[in-house]
Order: sequence, then structure tokens, then C-alpha cells
Amino acid sequence: MTNEKTCQSCGDAQCSAHAKQPGERDEEFMDRQALQSRMCKIKHKVLVLSGKGGVGKSTVAVNLATALAMAGKSVGILDVDIHGPSVPKLLHLENARIEGREDTLFPVKMTVGKGVLSVMSIGFLLRDRDDAVIWRGPRKHGVIKQFLKDVEWGELDYLIVDSPPGTGDEPLAVAQLIERADGAVVVTTPQEISVQDVRRCVAFCRQVELKVIGVVENMSGFTCPKCGELVSIFGADGGRTMAKEMGVPYLGAIPIEPAIVVSGDSGMPIVQAKPDSATAQAFAQIVRCLATNGVDRTG
Repeated sequence: MTNEKTCQSCGDAQCSAHAKQPGERDEEFMDRQALQSRMCKIKHKVLVLSGKGGVGKSTVAVNLATALAMAGKSVGILDVDIHGPSVPKLLHLENARIEGREDTLFPVKMTVGKGVLSVMSIGFLLRDRDDAVIWRGPRKHGVIKQFLKDVEWGELDYLIVDSPPGTGDEPLAVAQLIERADGAVVVTTPQEISVQDVRRCVAFCRQVELKVIGVVENMSGFTCPKCGELVSIFGADGGRTMAKEMGVPYLGAIPIEPAIVVSGDSGMPIVQAKPDSATAQAFAQIVRCLATNGVDRTG
């Protein structure tokens, strides 16, 4: 006999899955309850967004998830970048395949430091890593819903969702499907063209009532290994300035460091490969800021 709480036994009247919605069919109601029962087992749900591509969003998502796992947290990372899944490569899981039974899929699990990382990506379902996914919005929405509803995430401290750049189908689907998400971490680079797109990303979060946990400025300066001079290749403080102007928290800056490229290509996040590096320390500071901004309320 199990004591596991289900939607039928849960007394939370605030949950939308507690009762049917007007005009909702029985099948739709049961589907929604199944999704919410999965999400209720996850303490914190964080989306990682960016206004444009090429800013290192997936690298930030993977390193945040890995840093949390190294701290002893139980962490899941969901890659919903349908057309460009990067998470398997960044975690050296390119050849991994998921298993399942009936209506349940099992994420790929890996031990990271003191914790466990559960990984799910569309990349695990492709017959060939070079296959192109040519899907329209409704099908993408359906797959994202399946990843949330049918994947056996289990009890997690964190679910980090790596969304594709922009404000299109995928981030909208996640924002709508995950109720009571803690919010979004928005990634930018310092230059103005990136910051402009991130402003739209912040506006998107506000329109869908998703809290902006904070802004991360990636590729924020390069320290010359020979002379020690800090060179602002992509400009300086664009993310910090934008965050202040739009009234959202600034979580910190990630420097440009050759080791982060090597770690990404080798499939070992830099927070694990070089924990004493400036980049790893910057990620550690961002993780501490997440707690300060009210994400980790349980300590």
C-alpha cells in the first residue's frame, strides 16, 4: 500500500487540477491531473530563457543544473529546444537513449558530485544526431507536454528547463503548462543587440505572468592570461544596466574563458571540470543569488 499523494487525495483547493474546468472533457481533466501530479513532486521549477540565439543559454542552464547537483540537490534538466537540442552534447550524453513503459518515460540519470542529475531531451529520440526536426507549433506543444506529464521525474529539488531562444511556441508552452513555476532566468550578452532582445523576453515573462528571477550576463569580459588585462570584447554591463532599467534582479556575470569551450565540447560542465576557475566561481555566485531571490525557500 502506498502513501503517495495524488490529485484525488490532495487537499490543495488552490491547485487548478483539484476540479474540472468549465467545458473540460473527462479525458482533458485526467490529462491535466497527470501533469500536475508530476509537477507537484518538484519543489522548484526554473526556466532558462534568452531573447536571441548564440548567447550561451544552454551552457548556462547546464552549468546551473550541475552546480546545484554538486551541492547535493536532486536536479532535473529538460531540454525543450526542439530544433537545436544542445544538452546531450554538453553532458556527454550524445549516445544515450531513454527507456519507457506504457505511458511512462524514464530520464537519463547521471551522478554529479553529491547529487543526481536527471536529463531529458528531444535529442535522445532522434535516430541520428544530424536529423532535422521539422515540426509546427501544435506538435511541439504536444511533445513538451509529454516530457512534463509522462517523464518519471520523481521527487526533485529543481527542474531546470532549457528553452530555445525567443518568445515562440516552446517557451510559451512551458510557461502555460507548468503552474506555479518559480520563474525565469534570462541570459544575455553585454552588447546592445542582445540586450534589446532580452527586453522583449522580460516583457514576454510579464505577459504570461512568469516571474523574472533575474538576468545573467554571459560572455562578460575576457582576462588576458599573459598580461591580466580585462578586455570587454562584447561591451560591458549591458545586462546589469538593462536589469536596473526594467526593474528585475541582476544575478551576475559569466566571463569569457577558453576552458568553458573545452568543457562544452568534452561534455563536462566547467563547474565540474574546473571548480576553481573564475567561470565556475561566477556560477556559484549565481546559484547563491537564486536563493537570495527567493527560489530556494527550503534552504
